[in-house]
Amino acid sequence: MKQLMDVAIIGGGPAGLSAALVLGRARKNVIVIDEERPRNRVTQESHGFLTRDGIKPGEFRQIAREQISVYPSVHFENDSAVAITGGDGAFMITTAKGTAFGAKKLLFAVGMKDIPLAIEGLTDVYGKSAFVCPYCDGWEMRDRKLVLIANGERALHLAKTIAGWTSQYAICTDGPDEMTDEQHEELKRHDVPVFASKIQRIEAENGNVQQVVLEDGSIIACEGIFFVPMLAIGSDLPQAMGCEMTEAGAVIVDDFGKTNVPGIYSAGDAASQKYQVVAAALMGSMAAVSINSELLGEAWSERG
Repeated sequence: MKQLMDVAIIGGGPAGLSAALVLGRARKNVIVIDEERPRNRVTQESHGFLTRDGIKPGEFRQIAREQISVYPSVHFENDSAVAITGGDGAFMITTAKGTAFGAKKLLFAVGMKDIPLAIEGLTDVYGKSAFVCPYCDGWEMRDRKLVLIANGERALHLAKTIAGWTSQYAICTDGPDEMTDEQHEELKRHDVPVFASKIQRIEAENGNVQQVVLEDGSIIACEGIFFVPMLAIGSDLPQAMGCEMTEAGAVIVDDFGKTNVPGIYSAGDAASQKYQVVAAALMGSMAAVSINSELLGEAWSERG
């Protein structure tokens, strides 16, 4: 085992990197364990982060690491955590490569991972002309003809949201329609067509959507897609350590990222449904401040 670190950060996305920066500046010994397979690696650009709007996700991470490298107490390990034992003040993390790290505190910044939708062709366009967040990619799809793949209340919510960027869109429920009569009536009043047949395939050229083909023979020409993703937390370790989870599979935390388990924090997409880079970075920063305050308080008490 290497030295006992002050903090082990599991995950090196915006939340984990932001926390590492704050903790490095606070002169804490930090290990960031990251397998470098972020969910947003499929996207061409990341949007909505002031001074970094339109940056490539890989470039964002590279710049972050370069800036963090100024602080010598922060170290990176290209690996994935597979097991954790111990408790507050003495956690033991074992990685896939068999390395062991000890840490006083843990921060889970493991993000979310996509559960692939069983739609032929969707993987080929995801991140190129098919997206999940209008706030992240709506500007690029403005005034274009779109298909929204969603059902039930989420379909109506997505329809209302996307209306800020284009008025040309249709809803594909990809199977039995789960919307109420009232929801259908509301969509009808706004001239939003609804197709309830299963999607047979998405046809595209060089990653650009051309049309959506349904099993009933309908063909919907379009230039882009927004869909409701199916997600799972990026690691089962938070639950294995006893962290309380939401029904959506996220870690339950307070305003500063603290979980119900002493010494364990979580931040970013793993602990929120605000799936934006800027929100994840904020949560990582706040969690780091709370972790540092806890460590300082413990050290102060030991000296007194």
